Amino acid sequence: MAEILIGTSGYYYDDWKGLFYPDDLKKKDYLTHYSLHFNVIELNFTYYRLPEYRRIKGMIEKAENRLIFIVKAYGGITHEISGKSIDTILPRFLDGITPLIEKNLLGAVLIQFPQGFHYTDQNRFYLKNLLEATNHYPLCVEFRNKEWLRDSVYSGLRELDAGFVCVDEPDLPGLIPPMALSTSKLGYIRFHGRNKKNWYGTDSTSRYDYLYSEKELREWLPRIKEISAHTEKLFIFFNNHAKSQAVTNSRMLINLLRVHEKIN
Repeated sequence: MAEILIGTSGYYYDDWKGLFYPDDLKKKDYLTHYSLHFNVIELNFTYYRLPEYRRIKGMIEKAENRLIFIVKAYGGITHEISGKSIDTILPRFLDGITPLIEKNLLGAVLIQFPQGFHYTDQNRFYLKNLLEATNHYPLCVEFRNKEWLRDSVYSGLRELDAGFVCVDEPDLPGLIPPMALSTSKLGYIRFHGRNKKNWYGTDSTSRYDYLYSEKELREWLPRIKEISAHTEKLFIFFNNHAKSQAVTNSRMLINLLRVHEKIN
């Protein structure tokens, strides 16, 4: 059975103050506080700007070696693909996360493609080249378009030792449904919320403004058990960050798994 690590997608949110972060806590101490409550973090800021060696090293120090880090791939690699994405941008991205390699604190690189990344020959070729260029790193791939749900894709991920990211998101046409699938020794689940109304045409705070009920999380327990049985580590992250709901649901799932383990 896999080691299960649960945390949140990002941590640097102003609306968490007074809910998760004490009112008098300075922003520079957010990560230290987070590391006292969780053992893994998914860094999302690396999607918006390339990580810098010094900053990543500083984050490790703030967390006092208590956190495993998942690093989301830069948008220039996954969303704004060009001829420079792999040859020029990727090396800069990987150089920036070197401190995590040096300290053995990199859980995985999260490669998340947008819904507009369709299953085409060009995109399949790009994905293969990207995974081959990063094959010395632990990798997990998240698709937002159900066109990629094919046995040939799963086989390709297994051959390149890349994990498949299972998701919980709104039941909308074209999106990925709930699944229990693993394609490497790393399992990965992301909870995005089920906010159908605000999924399109809103900012990320509105899109991910959702609080899971205990019943909804219980639905995932059999899937978590299935993925855990076929992996060595299972990362689970909550991306419903509005109003600290990700923290609430992370704690809720941790408690459910503890109870479930005792029952079983």
